[in-house]
Amino acid sequence: MASKMLTQTQQSSAVPAPPGAWKLAAGRAMSLRPREAGVLRVAQGRIWATFDGPHRGPLNDLGDQILDPGDVLRLRGGQGLVIEAWDAQAPAFFSWDWLPDPTPRAAPRIAAVDQPLADLRAALVLGASAAARLAAALGGLAWDLLAGHSRERRAKRAFNAPPKACCADGAMG
Repeated sequence: MASKMLTQTQQSSAVPAPPGAWKLAAGRAMSLRPREAGVLRVAQGRIWATFDGPHRGPLNDLGDQILDPGDVLRLRGGQGLVIEAWDAQAPAFFSWDWLPDPTPRAAPRIAAVDQPLADLRAALVLGASAAARLAAALGGLAWDLLAGHSRERRAKRAFNAPPKACCADGAMG
């Protein structure tokens, strides 16, 4: 919708637009909130610009600026700005240029280390988990062996025990 509005405002004027400039019709306002940093340059006419708050400085500082041809205004990504042609009878023209991304890119050699490091980290986590499960299984096996050995010993003692006399005359029963 914004591009449709910009196209309509550029086409309806007796004043020719400078090459590469956007037209801001007289009496019209436009809101800008770029996702990335950029520079607004006034090509022709005067522009009244108002930044979104909060504003610092004296109480009458509301973030308003009047820009003349050739003036440049820098915006950060996500920063809001409302612009309007200063002259109620004449349009103003401006251009918008993106600024290069200031975030440094990782050197190719450092970037090549990222994936193997992530793989090693995952392997260590899996190895620690496997070691813990193995220790638990060995502990359970040892417990079963010790408990089974005790049972076998008791059973062996009971099997090898001399028979008890059950009758008074000494006969076995």
